[in-house]
Amino acid sequence: MNVKPLADRVLVKPVEPAEVKKGGIIIPDTAKEKPQEGEVIEVGPGRTEDGKEIPVAVQKGNHVLYGKYSGTEITIDGEEFLFIRESDILAVIS
Repeated sequence: MNVKPLADRVLVKPVEPAEVKKGGIIIPDTAKEKPQEGEVIEVGPGRTEDGKEIPVAVQKGNHVLYGKYSGTEITIDGEEFLFIRESDILAVIS
């Protein structure tokens, strides 16, 4: 399925943290925190302000940090994704 975000929205695939923590303890799914890091899959064209188009600052393939409770979770072809606004992206990881 091909999904193209609108305006300043970004489609992000969350990066799951490692299953085993230091000391070999395995954390169950119910106790895990939501990931705050992900890879940008698709980017909208940008927002319009005062009649001018302002493009989105992130690009497809960037690894980003976003707010803990940001975005809308969706499932596409059995995979989990997030739709988030550009303003909810805190940083690009290089």
